Amino acid sequence: MVGTRNAAESADSFASWAVSELQSRKIRWTTAGSEMEAIEDCARAPPTAFAVSSSWHVGRLHFGKTRSTCPAMFGVARTSARILSKRVSSAAILSNAHSRAPRRGPASVRMGVDQMEALIFDCDGVLADTERDAHRIAFNIAFEERGLDTVWTEEMYGVLLETGGGKERMTAHWSKVGWPESVKEDPAAQKELVTALHKRKTDVFMELIQSGKIPLRNGVSELVREAQAKQIPIAVCSTSNERAVSEIVKLLGADAASQIKVFAGDVVAKKKPAPDIYLLAKDTMKLDASRCVVIEDSHIGLCAAKAAGMKCVITKSTYTVNEDFSAADKVFNDLAGDQVTLHTLGALLH
Repeated sequence: MVGTRNAAESADSFASWAVSELQSRKIRWTTAGSEMEAIEDCARAPPTAFAVSSSWHVGRLHFGKTRSTCPAMFGVARTSARILSKRVSSAAILSNAHSRAPRRGPASVRMGVDQMEALIFDCDGVLADTERDAHRIAFNIAFEERGLDTVWTEEMYGVLLETGGGKERMTAHWSKVGWPESVKEDPAAQKELVTALHKRKTDVFMELIQSGKIPLRNGVSELVREAQAKQIPIAVCSTSNERAVSEIVKLLGADAASQIKVFAGDVVAKKKPAPDIYLLAKDTMKLDASRCVVIEDSHIGLCAAKAAGMKCVITKSTYTVNEDFSAADKVFNDLAGDQVTLHTLGALLH
């Protein structure tokens, strides 16, 4: 009698686990036979770290805060589990049913990838190291063509990058050192000058990118391909002009670029370190911020991502190598090799 009761309890536990496994793998049920086969597949599969609540009730499937009632499916799984319990030892059933607690092994890493709702990249310094040899050069060409005596050196530009956005960067610079004589006393003319210069700078930047002289950073293409293969949405969130960002995204190839959402430029009122650009991506794509991983290269980008409630990984770039990244979830020199994969990023969500 006791043995029968224990077998029934084991079957109940296994049924809970089997249904959760099937649901997590998005398997669909059509007939009793297909349900049985799917459950048997789960029985043969190694345990995973899919979390199963300890407070299961018959017909209740718990997925985080989501709860759906499905007594028919549970009933079939429970019956199937009783049959399967003759083939699978009680110890194995209980191990599979109750060993769902998160752990640090490969299973927990797989769960992290499954939980990832989006992989979000910054653009400049992350997709390509564009700041020193593209943006800075383009600014200087625009200044020269306008007849201005402003030249941004490599060292000076590193400091200017503490201000997010090209128009904001020019405004901050001239507010500090003094505006060109032609617009010195005219705020409206200052704004017009900045707008015109930024438009020309963007045209020059596009020419530099299209020339093929600015490559993608190591590991970027591989990580994008891996995420798209897993059907994980990808976005790029940048303070740069939308045209310029889209041109860099195209370096990933037409097919990959067509699947990437771009949020850039003046689509938000406040730029990084404000979280607005990441919050816009979250709201537009209907994401849970806690299940998003951002890849940034700067302190202001890190602040923006964390303020939006997202995980943030840093890949250091030319100008940001010595910045404070103590708040980052992980810090890498680049995205190349086995150190930065979808699985290592997904583990941050666990």
